Amino acid sequence: MHRPVLVTAPASMPVTLDEAKAQLRVDSADDSTLIEGMIQAATDHLDGWTGILGRCLVEQTWKQDFDGFSSCLPLPLGPVMSVTSVEYTDTNGAPATVDPGAYSVKTDAGGQSRIEFKGVSVSGPVSVTYIAGYESVPPALKTAILLLVGHWYAHREAVTGDSAIVLPMAVDALIAPFRRVGV
Repeated sequence: MHRPVLVTAPASMPVTLDEAKAQLRVDSADDSTLIEGMIQAATDHLDGWTGILGRCLVEQTWKQDFDGFSSCLPLPLGPVMSVTSVEYTDTNGAPATVDPGAYSVKTDAGGQSRIEFKGVSVSGPVSVTYIAGYESVPPALKTAILLLVGHWYAHREAVTGDSAIVLPMAVDALIAPFRRVGV
């Protein structure tokens, strides 16, 4: 299994500028660009393949390549909303697509999704394109982003005085149930 590739980035952030400004109690537009950057940074910290959660917060499309076919292929980023396509190269070297009726997506209690095939035999590499993300971002994750933005807005330097500032403990507590292990 290879590293997943982002095909279509999220069209929106899980938290709006207005929500962040309300959290920060900022009324003016003076710091809007700064706050938007902090929302993006907080989202990037949590979201996608490189985020610490190992999952997608808002709808986005990913492509997962596999060196070979198996009757069950893991989809590393969730929550999986749908599979767009399963593609492979046929014996003549031409691109081919697996019929959507020949597979289904299963998700276990821990949130790990996989695509299971029935009656399909493919040799060679396989690519799965899928859409992942929450239809509605859980309030705990939105709150974690707002707390990160608030923390970074109040502490714009990594070190103040003689001590390094760590992330608020509340952020770790809020995101803990959503962390994926063994991605």
